[in-house]
Amino acid sequence: MLDGKIILVEDNEAVLKTLKMILSREFKTVVGVSVPTLLPALLREDDVDVVLLDMNFRTGRQDGREGLFWLERLIERPNPPQVVLVTAFGDIELAVSALKRGAADFVVKPWDNEKLVAALQEAFLRKREERTDASPLIADDSPIEKTASASRPVTLEEMEKRFIGEVLREKNGNLTLSAQQLDISRQTLYNKMRKYGL
Repeated sequence: MLDGKIILVEDNEAVLKTLKMILSREFKTVVGVSVPTLLPALLREDDVDVVLLDMNFRTGRQDGREGLFWLERLIERPNPPQVVLVTAFGDIELAVSALKRGAADFVVKPWDNEKLVAALQEAFLRKREERTDASPLIADDSPIEKTASASRPVTLEEMEKRFIGEVLREKNGNLTLSAQQLDISRQTLYNKMRKYGL
């Protein structure tokens, strides 16, 4: 489980409940709201890593303007969260527009759970990288370094943790590219990240 905070903004209560159930297994703190007007209050603490934002809130709206409006408000913040947009009425033009305006990713309903989780994990890692001001995922004075200089040899697990951390840093937290370089599946990489607390 990632030690992060994610806000879900979705007007359909059934969808919101489903998202909370899925993502509560992946993120330590998951907050769900049905209207975007609550976002400014929820972001006051400056502790939100990712916002999963629906693009349409009024009945009959399918143009995504509401989502783009709130995306711009979020991006303007001094320490903005990563924003992943989700909509049932996705098209290429809307996705490109959202990404150009600063969205981390764009997900179309009905979503594939694994792809949705992966998109949010990548956004989370990018946010954490920003927060640490591009510092390595494993600090120079980490227990691994201390262990290496101690009398006992470094274990295979410690070496694996360090190597995965280095690859993630090199690939800027991109799970797909990191998994490719490590020659393992994304799910295996994610499982190892959870195991090692990366």
